[in-house]
Amino acid sequence: MTSPATLDTLRDERFARREQAYRQLMARLSARLDEALTGGSEKARKLHKSRGQMLPRERVQALLDPGSPFFEIGQLAGADLYEGVPPGATMITGVGRVCGRWCMLLVNDATVKGGTMFGMTTKRHTRAQLFAWHHRLPCITMVQSGGGFLPDLANIFPDEGQAGSIMYNQVKMSAEGIAQIALVHGPSTAGGAYIPALCDEVVIIRKQGAMFLGSPQLVFAATGEVIDIEPLGGAEMHSRLSGVTDHMADDDEHALAITRRIVEHLGEPPRLRWTRAEPEPPLHDPQELAGLAAVGAVEGADCRDILARLVDGGRFQEFKQLHGETLVCGFARIEGFEVGIVAGHGLLTAQAGAKGAHFVQLCGQRDIPLLFLVDSPGFADSSQPGQANVGRHGAKLLNAVANADVPKFTVITGRAHGAAYHALGGRAFKPNALLMWPGARASASPDAPDDEAGALNWARQLWCDAIVEPERTRAVLAQLLDVAGRLPSQPAAYGAFRM
Repeated sequence: MTSPATLDTLRDERFARREQAYRQLMARLSARLDEALTGGSEKARKLHKSRGQMLPRERVQALLDPGSPFFEIGQLAGADLYEGVPPGATMITGVGRVCGRWCMLLVNDATVKGGTMFGMTTKRHTRAQLFAWHHRLPCITMVQSGGGFLPDLANIFPDEGQAGSIMYNQVKMSAEGIAQIALVHGPSTAGGAYIPALCDEVVIIRKQGAMFLGSPQLVFAATGEVIDIEPLGGAEMHSRLSGVTDHMADDDEHALAITRRIVEHLGEPPRLRWTRAEPEPPLHDPQELAGLAAVGAVEGADCRDILARLVDGGRFQEFKQLHGETLVCGFARIEGFEVGIVAGHGLLTAQAGAKGAHFVQLCGQRDIPLLFLVDSPGFADSSQPGQANVGRHGAKLLNAVANADVPKFTVITGRAHGAAYHALGGRAFKPNALLMWPGARASASPDAPDDEAGALNWARQLWCDAIVEPERTRAVLAQLLDVAGRLPSQPAAYGAFRM
């Protein structure tokens, strides 16, 4: 590869402008992330604690192994879509280690609208389930939910990807031996009762947890009968009479300890299928990526300069360096994991499409995971000199990406527009995870306004899994590679072909 620029070389006007724009953007974005981490109002959190309950994020930290990373999926989901609902759509979903095993955590946040489900809540829940299903991760659901938010019922009840899919996914994963575990922390109504009832093992907390299809208030409205929570669906009733729950805990801490013991007895954890080399720091400081990342109209730096601050030792074995120069391909390691990198470097030409298809197929043959670093305004126009075959070769790239049965991770670092978005691992091409840098833009057209194409809008709509700061990208990818590397390899579905 060509020599990457050093920090002294890069400290020009463009670097300073990008760094300043990035810092300003991160200040605004950090405020939204803080809202998501806080959850409900101070009044709601105090009421929650007054009942002797841990806050939802306290439960997450107490369940995870000490020091475990937690990759949160959909942290900004639903931001600004519902009045009085902070980013996150009334729940927390993410991957962390429990007793040394990667698990998916799905946690209702009862401090926000009583943990009721909105349309975006069901979308976030099902997205997390599909990630867990793909990676065969045990699902641990912490339930305390008032069920569906009735005014948003059209976005909760009838369609695929909504509440019914949550239940379908549970039973299908269970049938495949992917453990489904629930903790019932508080009153859980309607869908909040079905979800734990469909799990393999259920822990419920005495005098706090409850499961019923209709609350005591609904029973009174329908029949005039006054009934307390406990006989209707409390821990004693479900543990002694109905048998729906399997373990009864004294409080949150006890319930979490029981859950850890359940995870300890899930059998042998899957092993990593790749040999991981000793991790090395990048050639240059990843903190410098703040001055290399694209922000709005300020274009990002050369992808090779980004790679020098992302891959181990800055070593990048470039493939076809002199051909199809608007797509940079090559092999490297990230925290010891070997990856095949496909990086956008301008308009995708016919030559770039052919080169990319060849490289992606090689990675499929060799069982090397793919990392797409996307910064491309689209495909070249077929009327341009030498681009008459751009459609044909672009189709080959789409074919190769769709059929590459290796783990695929997409990080939109700059622009992702038109068919280039799809060809470089867009959501429809089913990457294991799709991430965006804070200043990234993605849309059908480069002319889309920032409030549509910007990373925040993509995160609120759950079109991407997370916005990741450039300097944290290595650590996040290392976790995702470790998770994906515990699946069995798949044979390549095609041989490499010469164009």
